[in-house]
Amino acid sequence: MGAREPTTVCRVNVVEEYTGHVEPGGDAARRTLGALTITKLSVGPMDNNAYLLVCRASNEALLIDAANDPERISDLIGHGDDRPSLRTIVTTHQHPDHWQALGAVAGAYGANTAAHPADAEPLPVPPDFLLEHGDTVAVGECTLEVIHLRGHTPGSIALLYRDPEGHPHLFTGDSLFPGGVGKTNSQQDFRSLIDDVEQRVFAVLPDETWFYPGHGDDSTLGEQRPNLAQWRERGW
Repeated sequence: MGAREPTTVCRVNVVEEYTGHVEPGGDAARRTLGALTITKLSVGPMDNNAYLLVCRASNEALLIDAANDPERISDLIGHGDDRPSLRTIVTTHQHPDHWQALGAVAGAYGANTAAHPADAEPLPVPPDFLLEHGDTVAVGECTLEVIHLRGHTPGSIALLYRDPEGHPHLFTGDSLFPGGVGKTNSQQDFRSLIDDVEQRVFAVLPDETWFYPGHGDDSTLGEQRPNLAQWRERGW
């Protein structure tokens, strides 16, 4: 028999210049804040964004949407002794493209899983805890606030980090994108979502708030705010 080919292990490359854009199958991008790092990775055939948040003081981590490609998510977390400790995986909503890797990643790291109760039943892993509007989730010494945005699905949630040294950071799932709110299936659902986005996001957070959607590029509330009336008029 011939000599065996050496085994190569794929690693996700992480770039430190954060712009809010990542390519499907490409590099991850990390943003370093005073107390928290935010790393964005595109996974799966639908260009889903997975976000790894790591507390810089404790090295504890939280993953937003184990959407797909469990191997790439594992590579992002790392394999060395200094890798962060993944404690929690939050699923922003029930659509399958946002939880294809949930069972594999939660099982590999022994992480707790969390979601809103209205979207919990379809998930492949029953949530270890349920998140309601106004709840908080810990990432080590950092805190995320839960915002329930009803309409894209009954239990869609966003997660808000209020950086004490800078502007807020908002992870919106499929409820808010640059260019509009997420897809809805009825006029009633659309009104619910646009109302929640206006009242629970734009009315209470500053223009500098940077938001991170479930697909595609990031934006700021200030960049999108002038379009709110147009979105409502456009409808679902």
